[in-house]
Amino acid sequence: MKFIGRRRWASAGVAFATAVATVGFALSAPAGAAPGCRVDYTASNWGGGGFGGKVKITNLGDALSSWTLKFTFPGSQKVTQGWSATWSQSGANVTATSMSWNGNLGTGASTEIGFNGSYTGSSNVDPTSFTLNGTVCTGQQPPTSTTTTTTTSGNPNPGNRVDNPYVGAKMYVNPDWSAKAAAEPGGSRVANQPTGVWIDRIAAITGTVDSRGIEGHLDEAVRQAAGAPLVIQFVIYNLPGRDCSALASNGELKPDEIGRYKTEYIDPIAAIFAKPAYKDLRIVTTVEIDSLPNLVTNVTPRPTAVPACDVMKANGNYVTGVGYALAKLGAVPNVYNYLDIGHHGWIGWDDNFGPTAELLFQAANASGSTKANVHGFIANTANYGALKEPYFTIEDSVNGTSVRQSKWVDWNRYVDEQSYAQAFRQRAVQAGFDPGVGMLIDTSRNGWGGAARPAGPGPKTSVDAYVNGGRLDRRIHTGNWCNQAGAGLGERPKAAPAAGIDAYVWMKPPGESDGASKEIPNNEGKGADKMCDPAYTGNIRNGNNMSGALPDAPLSGKWFSAQFQELMRNAYPAL
Repeated sequence: MKFIGRRRWASAGVAFATAVATVGFALSAPAGAAPGCRVDYTASNWGGGGFGGKVKITNLGDALSSWTLKFTFPGSQKVTQGWSATWSQSGANVTATSMSWNGNLGTGASTEIGFNGSYTGSSNVDPTSFTLNGTVCTGQQPPTSTTTTTTTSGNPNPGNRVDNPYVGAKMYVNPDWSAKAAAEPGGSRVANQPTGVWIDRIAAITGTVDSRGIEGHLDEAVRQAAGAPLVIQFVIYNLPGRDCSALASNGELKPDEIGRYKTEYIDPIAAIFAKPAYKDLRIVTTVEIDSLPNLVTNVTPRPTAVPACDVMKANGNYVTGVGYALAKLGAVPNVYNYLDIGHHGWIGWDDNFGPTAELLFQAANASGSTKANVHGFIANTANYGALKEPYFTIEDSVNGTSVRQSKWVDWNRYVDEQSYAQAFRQRAVQAGFDPGVGMLIDTSRNGWGGAARPAGPGPKTSVDAYVNGGRLDRRIHTGNWCNQAGAGLGERPKAAPAAGIDAYVWMKPPGESDGASKEIPNNEGKGADKMCDPAYTGNIRNGNNMSGALPDAPLSGKWFSAQFQELMRNAYPAL
């Protein structure tokens, strides 16, 4: 099921029945060969026309290097999403072909594949015939069945997304991040905060030395949920030619490797999300930060153009990839996709604002996706823009000079992230998105507390003195993005904090570096970006200012203790 706008659904206390039927099959073998295999099929009915299917294949004959399973649905059933196999359906006939990693099946070995499906009418009848590599299933065993009744709260029917997934829900605390935070002096004060899980390379799907894999996180989320609604947040971040205007976070996939992005990255993630074990979680995705806005601001003929961004605009793989991710992830009934919109200091100018909304709408309708797969947008992901600037507004003037003419604002229409997010929401609707879309704002590092925090407006001796004296954001320039000195933890994650805002979130886990200050050999495709070097004097994209970065930073995503300590010292609200 895909998104149908942003509908409000009744919550709590609705019971639904889950019927589970299990059927065993022994496959006969061709003459002169050992018996073929056994297939165990399990269907779990959710109600409302949805169900999950699990197929266990056990090889009882000679070793296989690949396999193709075929069966026929006896009714109206359709496979809507599958995992651990390449699934296709023609009419009632279903085919599942092995993947590269599970095609080898030795004698006596088993593998499990599965799918989510839909049906019409009042019954969901199991298929009665299977073939594996052309061998017909015979010897059906008597079916066994059980029925259980489960009471849930929150979203009662799988596939019925709530208007705001954060309302009335717990939020997932990542144990991997939490342990690092708690190990820091004073870190226990924030170690229980929910943060995003970054899937920034193919290896992160199954797990790395730094983090458990997606299934490990989802299993832990089910445990933390304990039967209540729970939001778990993932950052989907591995486009071909990723971050074309930066070096610190370049990814593993080359600009033309859109095929690998689809089959080795998005497909496995969507398949895991779709597993029935996770259907009661609310899975929030931040889809490909720092991608589409680059195609607006950092391409020819803009003075800020970067050759790598020209390549990505020409080959179309950012648009293609984002559309594909939205289509695949949006097909999972309990996934909520939020598209990245950069931040006010990047997209807030007139010539960036509207074109970005239009480009996002194009991507939302690419590669088989529709706008219904976009539940909302996220601003300030992994950035530092102040949530609210209380001591000056875009309408202020000093001695007849608008604050828009100050060096800091530089003709931008927005001075903080909340006003930018609320305005972008309206512009996105004008571009064609559904009126109910919501916004997230990453407040993980935009608190700007501590001794440097202004207590009131700046002096009205000049427009620059007024803005610089009163602004909370203490960066040298709004284009500075890497490990910013003086930053602090921002507002704690909170549901529905303001009009049009679904939540304040900590999508960027505080303490994880934005990039290395100098070159560090690695196999993650990450280079050293000068914007992460505190000695760097800048470029056209940050007004040729100093980078404002902290020294001695590790690779992006690695733990940066000195930064974490500073973020706690400068937290606002204070810890």
